Amino acid sequence: MSEHWLGLITGIAFGALLQQGRVLRFEKQVAAMRLEDMTILKFMMSAILVGMVGIHAAVALDLAALSPKATQLGANVLGGILFGLGWAVMGFCPGTSVGAVAEGRWHALFAILGMMVGAALYAEAYPRLEKTLLAWGNLGKITLPGVLGLSPWAVIPAVAAVFLLCFVFFEKQGL
Repeated sequence: MSEHWLGLITGIAFGALLQQGRVLRFEKQVAAMRLEDMTILKFMMSAILVGMVGIHAAVALDLAALSPKATQLGANVLGGILFGLGWAVMGFCPGTSVGAVAEGRWHALFAILGMMVGAALYAEAYPRLEKTLLAWGNLGKITLPGVLGLSPWAVIPAVAAVFLLCFVFFEKQGL
Protein backbone atom coordinates (compact mmCIF):
# COMPACT_ATOMS: atom_id res chain seq x y z
CA MET A 1 0.00 0.00 0.00
CA SER A 2 1.46 3.37 -0.92
CA GLU A 3 2.33 5.84 1.80
CA HIS A 4 -0.29 8.26 0.47
CA TRP A 5 -3.12 5.77 0.90
CA LEU A 6 -1.87 4.83 4.34
CA GLY A 7 -1.73 8.52 5.27
CA LEU A 8 -5.26 9.08 3.98
CA ILE A 9 -6.64 6.08 5.86
CA THR A 10 -4.94 6.96 9.14
CA GLY A 11 -5.95 10.61 8.72
CA ILE A 12 -9.59 9.65 8.27
CA ALA A 13 -9.39 7.33 11.27
CA PHE A 14 -7.81 10.08 13.38
CA GLY A 15 -10.49 12.53 12.25
CA ALA A 16 -13.20 10.05 13.17
CA LEU A 17 -11.67 9.65 16.64
CA LEU A 18 -11.51 13.44 17.02
CA GLN A 19 -15.17 13.64 16.08
CA GLN A 20 -16.23 10.79 18.37
CA GLY A 21 -14.28 12.31 21.24
CA ARG A 22 -16.15 15.59 20.62
CA VAL A 23 -12.84 17.47 20.65
CA LEU A 24 -13.81 19.23 17.41
CA ARG A 25 -16.34 21.29 19.32
CA PHE A 26 -15.45 24.92 19.94
CA GLU A 27 -16.90 24.64 23.46
CA LYS A 28 -14.49 21.79 24.28
CA GLN A 29 -11.56 23.80 22.95
CA VAL A 30 -12.45 26.84 25.07
CA ALA A 31 -13.11 24.69 28.15
CA ALA A 32 -9.67 23.09 27.69
CA MET A 33 -7.98 26.49 27.54
CA ARG A 34 -9.86 27.52 30.68
CA LEU A 35 -8.73 24.26 32.38
CA GLU A 36 -12.36 23.29 32.93
CA ASP A 37 -12.42 20.19 30.72
CA MET A 38 -9.41 17.95 30.16
CA THR A 39 -10.95 15.88 27.35
CA ILE A 40 -8.57 17.37 24.77
CA LEU A 41 -5.53 16.87 27.00
CA LYS A 42 -6.56 13.26 27.64
CA PHE A 43 -7.00 12.77 23.89
CA MET A 44 -3.54 14.26 23.25
CA MET A 45 -1.91 12.09 25.90
CA SER A 46 -3.56 9.01 24.37
CA ALA A 47 -2.34 10.00 20.91
CA ILE A 48 1.20 10.57 22.23
CA LEU A 49 1.25 7.15 23.84
CA VAL A 50 -0.12 5.38 20.74
CA GLY A 51 2.37 7.32 18.62
CA MET A 52 5.29 6.36 20.87
CA VAL A 53 4.42 2.67 20.68
CA GLY A 54 3.70 2.78 16.94
CA ILE A 55 6.85 4.67 15.99
CA HIS A 56 9.18 2.58 18.13
CA ALA A 57 7.52 -0.65 16.98
CA ALA A 58 7.96 0.43 13.34
CA VAL A 59 11.62 1.24 14.02
CA ALA A 60 12.15 -2.10 15.80
CA LEU A 61 10.63 -3.93 12.81
CA ASP A 62 12.78 -1.92 10.34
CA LEU A 63 9.65 -0.39 8.83
CA ALA A 64 10.80 3.15 9.68
CA ALA A 65 13.87 5.05 10.78
CA LEU A 66 13.84 7.45 13.70
CA SER A 67 15.26 10.77 12.52
CA PRO A 68 14.24 13.58 14.87
CA LYS A 69 14.89 17.20 13.98
CA ALA A 70 17.23 19.19 16.17
CA THR A 71 15.62 20.69 19.26
CA GLN A 72 16.00 24.46 19.05
CA LEU A 73 14.58 26.28 22.05
CA GLY A 74 14.11 29.60 20.22
CA ALA A 75 12.07 27.95 17.47
CA ASN A 76 10.08 25.91 20.00
CA VAL A 77 9.25 28.95 22.15
CA LEU A 78 8.28 31.11 19.17
CA GLY A 79 6.29 28.28 17.59
CA GLY A 80 4.55 27.50 20.88
CA ILE A 81 3.55 31.12 21.40
CA LEU A 82 2.22 31.48 17.85
CA PHE A 83 0.41 28.13 18.00
CA GLY A 84 -1.13 28.99 21.38
CA LEU A 85 -2.23 32.45 20.26
CA GLY A 86 -3.82 31.07 17.11
CA TRP A 87 -5.58 28.35 19.08
CA ALA A 88 -6.82 30.81 21.68
CA VAL A 89 -8.10 33.31 19.10
CA MET A 90 -9.75 30.79 16.78
CA GLY A 91 -10.66 28.02 19.21
CA PHE A 92 -9.17 25.40 16.89
CA CYS A 93 -5.79 23.79 16.37
CA PRO A 94 -4.80 22.55 12.88
CA GLY A 95 -6.34 19.09 13.22
CA THR A 96 -9.54 20.21 14.88
CA SER A 97 -10.10 23.03 12.37
CA VAL A 98 -10.01 20.58 9.45
CA GLY A 99 -12.26 18.19 11.37
CA ALA A 100 -14.71 20.98 12.17
CA VAL A 101 -14.93 21.92 8.47
CA ALA A 102 -15.55 18.24 7.68
CA GLU A 103 -18.46 18.37 10.14
CA GLY A 104 -19.86 21.35 8.22
CA ARG A 105 -18.85 24.12 10.60
CA TRP A 106 -17.59 26.52 7.97
CA HIS A 107 -16.38 29.18 10.42
CA ALA A 108 -13.36 26.92 11.03
CA LEU A 109 -12.20 27.85 7.51
CA PHE A 110 -10.99 31.12 9.04
CA ALA A 111 -8.64 29.12 11.28
CA ILE A 112 -7.31 27.24 8.26
CA LEU A 113 -6.89 30.49 6.34
CA GLY A 114 -5.08 31.97 9.35
CA MET A 115 -2.70 28.99 9.44
CA MET A 116 -1.97 29.38 5.74
CA VAL A 117 -1.29 33.12 6.08
CA GLY A 118 0.85 32.47 9.14
CA ALA A 119 2.85 29.81 7.29
CA ALA A 120 3.42 32.20 4.37
CA LEU A 121 4.56 34.99 6.71
CA TYR A 122 6.86 32.57 8.53
CA ALA A 123 8.36 31.43 5.21
CA GLU A 124 9.07 35.06 4.33
CA ALA A 125 10.62 35.79 7.74
CA TYR A 126 12.58 32.53 7.92
CA PRO A 127 15.82 33.77 6.27
CA ARG A 128 16.07 36.59 8.84
CA LEU A 129 15.14 34.36 11.78
CA GLU A 130 17.21 31.30 10.80
CA LYS A 131 20.53 32.50 12.21
CA THR A 132 19.11 34.45 15.15
CA LEU A 133 16.02 33.50 17.14
CA LEU A 134 15.53 30.10 15.53
CA ALA A 135 19.14 29.06 16.17
CA TRP A 136 19.04 29.96 19.86
CA GLY A 137 19.33 27.02 22.22
CA ASN A 138 20.19 24.31 19.69
CA LEU A 139 20.25 21.09 21.73
CA GLY A 140 20.78 18.81 18.75
CA LYS A 141 18.76 15.73 17.87
CA ILE A 142 17.51 14.55 21.23
CA THR A 143 14.81 12.16 22.35
CA LEU A 144 13.47 11.44 25.83
CA PRO A 145 14.93 7.90 25.86
CA GLY A 146 18.26 9.30 24.62
CA VAL A 147 18.38 12.00 27.30
CA LEU A 148 17.55 9.44 29.99
CA GLY A 149 19.96 6.89 28.54
CA LEU A 150 17.23 4.25 28.45
CA SER A 151 15.56 2.06 25.88
CA PRO A 152 12.32 3.49 24.50
CA TRP A 153 10.64 0.33 25.79
CA ALA A 154 11.63 1.35 29.33
CA VAL A 155 10.41 4.93 28.86
CA ILE A 156 7.02 4.10 27.30
CA PRO A 157 5.61 2.31 30.39
CA ALA A 158 6.79 5.20 32.59
CA VAL A 159 5.07 7.73 30.32
CA ALA A 160 1.95 5.53 30.32
CA ALA A 161 1.97 5.43 34.14
CA VAL A 162 2.26 9.23 34.37
CA PHE A 163 -0.56 9.67 31.86
CA LEU A 164 -2.71 7.14 33.73
CA LEU A 165 -2.18 9.06 36.98
CA CYS A 166 -3.22 12.25 35.16
CA PHE A 167 -6.34 10.52 33.81
CA VAL A 168 -7.29 9.33 37.31
CA PHE A 169 -6.69 12.80 38.75
CA PHE A 170 -8.76 14.49 36.02
CA GLU A 171 -11.63 12.04 36.53
CA LYS A 172 -11.61 12.55 40.30
CA GLN A 173 -11.75 16.31 39.72
CA GLY A 174 -14.60 15.95 37.22
CA LEU A 175 -12.43 17.29 34.42
